[in-house]
Amino acid sequence: MTTPTMNRRTFLKAAGVTVALPLLESFAPLTRAASAQAPRRMIAICNALGPCPDYFFPEKAGRDYELTPYLEVFKDFRDSFTLFSGVSHPGVNGAHLAEASFLTAAPAPASPGFRNSISLDQYAVEKLKPSTRFPYLALATSSAGSTISLSYTQAGVKIPPHESPKALFTKMFVNSSPEETQREASRLKDGHSVLDTVLVQARRLQGQVSAADRERLDQYFTSVREVEQGLVRAEEWTKQPKPQVSVPPFEDIRNKEDFHARLELLLRLAVLALQTDSTRLITVKIDLTGEYHNRSHHGLNPDNLARLREIETKELMILRDFVAELQKSKESEGTLLDRSMVLFGSNLGNANMHTTNNLPVLLFGGGFKHGHHLAFDRKNNTPLCQLYVTMLQRLGIETDKFGSGTGTIKGLEMVS
Repeated sequence: MTTPTMNRRTFLKAAGVTVALPLLESFAPLTRAASAQAPRRMIAICNALGPCPDYFFPEKAGRDYELTPYLEVFKDFRDSFTLFSGVSHPGVNGAHLAEASFLTAAPAPASPGFRNSISLDQYAVEKLKPSTRFPYLALATSSAGSTISLSYTQAGVKIPPHESPKALFTKMFVNSSPEETQREASRLKDGHSVLDTVLVQARRLQGQVSAADRERLDQYFTSVREVEQGLVRAEEWTKQPKPQVSVPPFEDIRNKEDFHARLELLLRLAVLALQTDSTRLITVKIDLTGEYHNRSHHGLNPDNLARLREIETKELMILRDFVAELQKSKESEGTLLDRSMVLFGSNLGNANMHTTNNLPVLLFGGGFKHGHHLAFDRKNNTPLCQLYVTMLQRLGIETDKFGSGTGTIKGLEMVS
């Protein structure tokens, strides 16, 4: 076999598939085991614009803060959520581009050489290796191909989100015919054999590259093996019947501007996914839309502010209904909400001014002692990743560091 032409970006080919190597200097059991406790879960939702701070943040900290116009939406769940202020990601700037770092905290997303890092959900996937049909679900309200995602791999590669509720509903709950199942199994096996062939080719390069490149290749091999393991799990899941739900199939919302309807559908799907234990880790990105984006740059214009308040109140009501559904769903000794952390926040503290400090953040459920406004320094913000470390520990992951967080966030206590 001839040696491939070596350049800074080398591609390997097998069975009609092209796989790019990293840049070089030289060139699970399938079903949940019965247990006394239900599993813990995490849902992270990011509004790329962020709620108007004047309607969101209360002035007083502690338990007896006065509900603001936006928090009034959640008055029936006051003891089920904690509000955070004075938190942000150190070094994360770039206005709208900061959304890429919401779950990663990777600094300087606006810089030309920016490289993202692993997102909170994918870190949890790597540590927990969930034995569910879908290790995670990355969702987005966009209908035209999201350019930015909330979920990123260990190497900082964007994971494209699901944007079609109809397609995802079918994938989750509609059983294929025997012929379709066989075709899917064959496709997965073909993918597995292609990866094997590519891996053999890649290993032949190890003797031709520098020590630093060998380290990069080792990381690449690890990534390929993880994909292989995923293919094996997916192949086994094709043999298992999908869970049945007593709701009609979902249809997509054709109006690209109606992000409210899109968000509502995605969160309804999220509830079904959690109820059927199809996944335990979900991210939801609420993308920019025409009117919402324009009104967020209100310039203190009263008409813009009034319309913005209508738009964002409706969005928060959809979030409230999602939380209510989790609260109504009984599980073991409690509810889905008791063991599901629901994070809601934004990469922008003030969309009108494009600031990336003092981020609006809510955390619902998950078995914490809620009902507080945890107010940190508005000038010298606490790293939001300290909350992420707390959430990872609540999932059962032994770590005291994630992103810019070195330790848990102060004031948030677990129920048990």
